[in-house]
Amino acid sequence: MRGRRLPALPAPAAAILRAVLLALLAFAIFGPLLNLMLWAFAERWYFPSKLPMEYGLTYWYRVFQPRGNALASLGTSVWIALLTVVFSLAVAVPAGFALARLKLPWRGGILLLFLLPQAVPNLPVYVNIAQVFYQIGLNGTILGVVLVHASHGLVLAVWIASAAFASIDVSLEEASRNLGASPWTCFRTVTLPLAIPGLIASAIFVFLESLDEFTGTYFVGVPDVTTLPLLMFNATMGGNYQISSITALLLLIPSIAFMLVVERFLKADVLAMVGR
Repeated sequence: MRGRRLPALPAPAAAILRAVLLALLAFAIFGPLLNLMLWAFAERWYFPSKLPMEYGLTYWYRVFQPRGNALASLGTSVWIALLTVVFSLAVAVPAGFALARLKLPWRGGILLLFLLPQAVPNLPVYVNIAQVFYQIGLNGTILGVVLVHASHGLVLAVWIASAAFASIDVSLEEASRNLGASPWTCFRTVTLPLAIPGLIASAIFVFLESLDEFTGTYFVGVPDVTTLPLLMFNATMGGNYQISSITALLLLIPSIAFMLVVERFLKADVLAMVGR
């Protein structure tokens, strides 16, 4: 016996329901951002007031003055993120090419191996890494923080690089070889330029992952390495929501800008090859 179909809603009711659902979705997405903006410019905001009682730029001045440490922390965050990108791509480019072009045994297992850092809880992993780094002198160093960030960045870098190389038509490489190009010349002049958009997207993902990383930096870098997420955490724990909101906005701006760049470079044919 076939189930009865529910009667269709009248057109006005369907339009109202659609508008309510869209409004709830917009609130879920933009509500936290609006609250962040309000706190960033609030001079005084106390309960039970629904909105800030006074607006201003005093806390912005405090963040950007030399003793505010925000610019130094931002510079450290960017430097660590750039080093993480270089390290991750140095591994991901040859690994991605090998996984895409060579008939490697257990290829699927190798790709899953790169997912292990994301498959287990971060906290116990970082605690054990910090213990090892204490013993070998990497705790509290830029290199130690870069290695921790790269453990997660390699997941994105290798998977996207492998997809970028797999999306390239093999016949283009074969035509280059038939014209007398050596394997290295073929890779340098044909394969790598075609894979550049995917590798740029991979680098941006790794950069953003490193820029926003907090837990690994906290266990490995503190107290000698201070990044912007650590500064935001300290401000939040101290109840200074204006400083933490301004810091969060500083992290949000490059994230939005780079994601727009990723949307341009990461094409559908590359996405279709991820994990294959």
